[in-house]
Amino acid sequence: MRYHAVWMDKPLRIVFMGTPEFAVPSLQALLRADPETVGRVVGVVTQPDRPKGRGQQLAPPPIKVLAQQAGLPILQPAKMKDPDFLDALRSWIPDVIAVTAFGRILPPAILDLPPMGCINVHGSLLPKYRGAAPIQWAVINGETETGITTMLMDPGLDTGPMLLREPVPINSADTAGDLAARLAPLGGRLLVETIVGLKRGTLRPTPQDHAKATLAPLLKKEDGMLDWKDGAAALSNRIRGLTPWPGAYTYHGEERWQLWRAQTAPVGCAEAAPGTILEITKDALRVATGKGSLLLQEIQPASGKRLNVSQYLAGHRVAVGARLAPSPLAAP
Repeated sequence: MRYHAVWMDKPLRIVFMGTPEFAVPSLQALLRADPETVGRVVGVVTQPDRPKGRGQQLAPPPIKVLAQQAGLPILQPAKMKDPDFLDALRSWIPDVIAVTAFGRILPPAILDLPPMGCINVHGSLLPKYRGAAPIQWAVINGETETGITTMLMDPGLDTGPMLLREPVPINSADTAGDLAARLAPLGGRLLVETIVGLKRGTLRPTPQDHAKATLAPLLKKEDGMLDWKDGAAALSNRIRGLTPWPGAYTYHGEERWQLWRAQTAPVGCAEAAPGTILEITKDALRVATGKGSLLLQEIQPASGKRLNVSQYLAGHRVAVGARLAPSPLAAP
């Protein structure tokens, strides 16, 4: 990457790469920014349309929808090394590539293309939580603070030198969805500030301390399975961190429950096997865990919609002493 007064003399040509809703505020911030101060978005790269919903109809990613509304050219490569895609990307002559939650590893052919480099907006305070699911894992692990880091991308997994960092508190009731909704606009603001700082030559990269790195791997649906031998606090954090996706779940007999909201119970030890329903009120089901008990407040059965406990109990039978389990085979 070159630091030179040449960047002060012209509007930058910016290519944006992103896919999900989290990336939308970043692109919006670039589109709202002063072209003379920041630059102009000349093209957008996003992932291909995917089947969605019960009908499995092809649906465009949120970034494609925004790009279409803005009248921007769009590329949706199936493979990042596809020669036709790379040729099209080069034809946009980007000075800088801005990346927010794109969801694919960039090969050297892309990383080396823009003279100012590729800038990534990452949803953690690096070097903590490198990887695809930093927001979810921060909540799952009971962190009280996270944030946004912008960085220059290199061939590693979120290992490049940092540019700007800003912390954000994690509230005790935050789900991953709540936290992402607060972080995304911050990511857009820091992206613009990062590009301006690099353009003016006032911002210098800071190497990460790799010894302090932690990982936040991609979550799978199977990660939502709850083990009631875990403590109540850990289970509450896991439910929050897996909401809205992939969702935390358990089984009541043969019925699969997705758990949307829960909190630790303000009572002592639960003298029952983990997963045992200890108490039923109009507001919650109190369930024994490996340490303490957990109040389940919102449930979604596999064949129904999200319900609070009183709504669920109006149409379903639940008894004190019943056992919740990770799978229907494990339920008594």
